[in-house]
Amino acid sequence: MARLPEVAVAGLGRGLRALHDALPVAGCPFTWSADERVADARRRAHELDPSAWHPDHRHLTVPDALAAVADPPPVDRLVVCQGDACAPNTVLADDGTPVGHVDLGALGVADRWADLAVASWSTVWNYGAGHEDALLAAYGVAPDPARTTYYRLLWELGP
Repeated sequence: MARLPEVAVAGLGRGLRALHDALPVAGCPFTWSADERVADARRRAHELDPSAWHPDHRHLTVPDALAAVADPPPVDRLVVCQGDACAPNTVLADDGTPVGHVDLGALGVADRWADLAVASWSTVWNYGAGHEDALLAAYGVAPDPARTTYYRLLWELGP
């Protein structure tokens, strides 16, 4: 696995792009849509614990968080999402070449930002601050703060 953060982060972005480009949306029997995830979060609202959320979201109550995700942004590009696009779930060679993906239990059709928001966020957890834009550049997309904010909060609410 690539040990230098800049090499790993670039590989993560390229690997996620390759996954999104390769898997056919029309042939995927699974969904990971924002609407379905919001409905699921509403059903599980009594189980949600804001004290376990990222510090960016801990100030929210469960009703506030559910209200904030009630109206998803328009889909940028529909893809088959990895569903847990955190850094360790893209396998990289030592030179940063993506060689595979693991932990595909939530794989499904959704806006690519459902993966991109979490993948870029995970660079902070795994490599420290300052790598989020590099992942997006390696993927080939400009930052989208509104979609990133939305999908990170949706991530907090569960699968």
